[in-house]
Amino acid sequence: MGKRKFIAGFLCFLAYSFLGWCYEVFLETVVYRWGFSNRGFLWGPYLPVYGVGVLLLLTCLRGWSRRKLLIGRLNLMPVVVFLAVVVLTTTVELAASYILEWKTGGWLWDYTRYTYQWQGRICLSASMRFGLGGMVILYGLQPLLERSLIWLGENRQKMLYMILMPLFCLDLVIHVWMV
Repeated sequence: MGKRKFIAGFLCFLAYSFLGWCYEVFLETVVYRWGFSNRGFLWGPYLPVYGVGVLLLLTCLRGWSRRKLLIGRLNLMPVVVFLAVVVLTTTVELAASYILEWKTGGWLWDYTRYTYQWQGRICLSASMRFGLGGMVILYGLQPLLERSLIWLGENRQKMLYMILMPLFCLDLVIHVWMV
């Protein structure tokens, strides 16, 4: 992977980590009306599990999202992509729960009150929301983000990277390896 691609990938990772944080805060404050709290375990307004999940989606499903699977005139590829997004994001969430439990003694969510759930770690309704979110990302947000990165240009991307990477790494070191 070239340096330019790595920088763009890191900026995408941070953008989706931030959007994931916004999504979680929105759910907590507007939907569930629990009030604001900083979601996640890091200081910054980002949830790396969302960034990792989206990079995985882009790596595994970007090509699929551009193909067609026709039955007559009906393109079924979006259905296949949706199901693949659900499987991948649910796997990431499950893995994150085990990693957090290993590192901190617990994980940050609890789905035990949901009807279709497994060990409180994953649940069907969250997986469906992640599936819909993945579709919005693959077919809408990622093309916009790529155009934005092109608009920024290589020099501004490098500048953002040089500012944000050390801050993110410092946050990670403090909260992950020093806990």
